[in-house]
Amino acid sequence: MTEATEYTPEYVADLAQEHGLDIIPASVVFEEAGLDYLVAFATAKNGKTWVLRIPRRADVSAKISEEARILKLVKGRLSAAVPDWRIRNRSLVAYPALPGQPGLTLDGGEVSWHFDRESPAYCRSLGRLIAQLHRIDAETAQAAGILTLTPAEVREEWRTNLAKVNAEFSISESLLDRWTAWLEEDSFWPEFTVFTHGELYPAHLLLDEDAEITGVLDWTTAKVSDPALDFTFHHSLSTPEAFELTVRTYVEEGGRIPQRLGDQCAEIMAAAPINYGVYALTTGNPDHWAAAAAQLDPMD
Repeated sequence: MTEATEYTPEYVADLAQEHGLDIIPASVVFEEAGLDYLVAFATAKNGKTWVLRIPRRADVSAKISEEARILKLVKGRLSAAVPDWRIRNRSLVAYPALPGQPGLTLDGGEVSWHFDRESPAYCRSLGRLIAQLHRIDAETAQAAGILTLTPAEVREEWRTNLAKVNAEFSISESLLDRWTAWLEEDSFWPEFTVFTHGELYPAHLLLDEDAEITGVLDWTTAKVSDPALDFTFHHSLSTPEAFELTVRTYVEEGGRIPQRLGDQCAEIMAAAPINYGVYALTTGNPDHWAAAAAQLDPMD
């Protein structure tokens, strides 16, 4: 499977049929925003809705077993539902659709929001979810074969990735100075690590009509790491009041606040071009390479 593959409803239906799932080709709707998977929603001939994830590259297929271990770990530990994979192999992952609707969707690059980001119900629900995630025992996660980083290793991972990207791309002086100062300043970095989802942004969250979180998708980035990771998108997308409500709920649910949480969230978001640069190097895709280069050395 490659990024050059032409994905059509008929192709998806045939692929599903190869694995014993009969879907109606005319029902297939694509969600193409994912960098690693093409996602399709389809109705089976028995009337049930399914989610089909098709790996875009061989390196994504190789990580499917890792995500399966993560899902096994989190199943039953959260109030929100997680995918129950019924088909799992190197060419296709499929599971029955979870309840709720995504908080945001992308259509041709256009972002559509489907809930109020300042909703107190959403903020509290997110705080509870993050607390539940962070309560999952790190040693249990490590025993399950999930990547487990110490605080020092979290910092070193960022340092290594920056060096890797800096060796291949031009990085603006202002960004390089900011990231270097961030890595050198002890007060940003947590003294403990927890089990994290890693990408808790609204496209990966399913919500009910009251903005309560009903499901969590895309566990490919989950690991034991910096607790700020699970707050970062909310910090960047919400008001200070909404963020504070989420953090307060998190604490009420037993969460432990790392030092300079909000500041670390801001720095992680600002460092997103580093991760995209690593992604471009991993894929070798010229479009991603060009987009990463533009982020790393933006024109004034």
